Amino acid sequence: MEPIPHPESMMTYHKSQQHLGLNGLAKRRGSAVVLGAAAAVAVLSGCSVANSGAAAGPANAAPDTVRIVLPEEPPTLDPCMNSQSSTGRVTRANITEGLTFRDPSTSEVEPMLATDWEQTGKTTWTFNLREGVQFQDGSPFDAKAVASSIERVLKPALSCDVAAQFFGEISLTPTVVDDHTIEIETSSPDPILPLRISYIGIVPASTDPEERVREVVGTGPYKVGTWDAGTRLTLERFDGYWGDKPDFASVEYSWRTEADIRSAMVETGEADVATTLTPQEKDKKNAVVFETNETAYLRLDPTKAPMDDMRVRQAIDYALDRDGLLASVFGGVGTTASQIVPDSVIGHNSNIAPTSYDMAKAQELVRAAKADGVPVENEITLIGRNNIYPNATQAMEVVQAALTEAGLNVKIEMLDVNAWLEYALRPFPEGAGPTILQGQHGNQAGDASFTMVNNYGSKGGQSTYGTAELDSLIKEAESASGEERQAAFEKALAYQHDQIVRDAVLVRVGGVIAVSDRVAYEPDSATYDEMRVADMKPKG
Repeated sequence: MEPIPHPESMMTYHKSQQHLGLNGLAKRRGSAVVLGAAAAVAVLSGCSVANSGAAAGPANAAPDTVRIVLPEEPPTLDPCMNSQSSTGRVTRANITEGLTFRDPSTSEVEPMLATDWEQTGKTTWTFNLREGVQFQDGSPFDAKAVASSIERVLKPALSCDVAAQFFGEISLTPTVVDDHTIEIETSSPDPILPLRISYIGIVPASTDPEERVREVVGTGPYKVGTWDAGTRLTLERFDGYWGDKPDFASVEYSWRTEADIRSAMVETGEADVATTLTPQEKDKKNAVVFETNETAYLRLDPTKAPMDDMRVRQAIDYALDRDGLLASVFGGVGTTASQIVPDSVIGHNSNIAPTSYDMAKAQELVRAAKADGVPVENEITLIGRNNIYPNATQAMEVVQAALTEAGLNVKIEMLDVNAWLEYALRPFPEGAGPTILQGQHGNQAGDASFTMVNNYGSKGGQSTYGTAELDSLIKEAESASGEERQAAFEKALAYQHDQIVRDAVLVRVGGVIAVSDRVAYEPDSATYDEMRVADMKPKG
């Protein structure tokens, strides 16, 4: 994937491109992949897959409904949590939309609910809004809704992950100029605000500003239909949508924990798209392998012993056999990684290499720390998340074995997404002992800013530790443009890698999904975080 344009190119958006809407972007990406002939039912001849729900073979599939099976139920559809894949893959661009949109196939920032924008001052941007747009509840889309949506997402009490992930310590002051013009002032110069603002899903001004909502109203091509908790979720095509109507009239989401069941549901005709499959499914006839921006890593907590000693954190890094993990647990789908900012993103530091596996070095560091009185025998809890990526539990078992061999005392606790989020996001649980968090970071926005503040800043929403020096380096990078921005983020990443060692980075994860023979869909690098149903077309 190419990097996003340098910030200077976002200064004024040319109106000659205003005609590009969501479906126009989808068409520009090219035709979707075509996979094989008609699916053969290999097992349970004509019956539903075990534990996968009621039978719904090809003959029973409504031609205007696309059925998507996910690894987990969304905890909420509130767009303020869109940066979490469990919510974003359903809500983002399907139910709610932003002022702008970053096309993952070109890395360009495109118009969405804003038709054009311009930097009108050192810290001020003006956005002209699309006219004739309405929300799914019939209320008009206007500058007042944009202002309230921005203020809502950034409310500290709401603890929106979008705020932490994409805005950090940058504050925004929206001012309504008229119904279709809004001015946004930033607390410091922000050359990439048009990109950053794309992650705020616009909702009606009547949306609760104090509490997250379970179901949401937006301007997108689909609205919430029914949500049977624990069973399924449906979306219905919004007939009042401002853009081209998507081909499928409805979407039915279900969720199954086991990847092999999700894959089998596509084979037997019970689902049309199955996401987040294991590498073992990559050779199935309906499988599609693609590149993602997701990086699997371990987030360390340097505030508690024994990990408050840098030698212990370094030992954890050396103890991990990344090549072995990639070949076994990840089935060779992906590459080893050196940092959570991938090489397609502005700010990636190509001078940082994946840490070489060296168990002897890891054991030596643990022994040296112990000799100096560091309590290396303290129990460290490895907090895992079920289905965060394929074979997630097996990955943590491999990590536990490696860290035990290095001389540390590690136990595993695998959690569902809601319980895991308690450890992933501030405020962290009080009284918790030393923890290592199983994490996956996907920088879909194409700029290191969306990684550094949230993950490494002293007050970052997902950061367990930071320093004044690193905060200063990050702040300097965020206000820079072009080559200076690239160099400044490289410097900040090098400092984190050499002086802090907050993470043990594992693998750049490859993606595997299954697509049925009745649907054409081509995944892209953003698919695991935002699955745009408008990009799905019926075949035949």
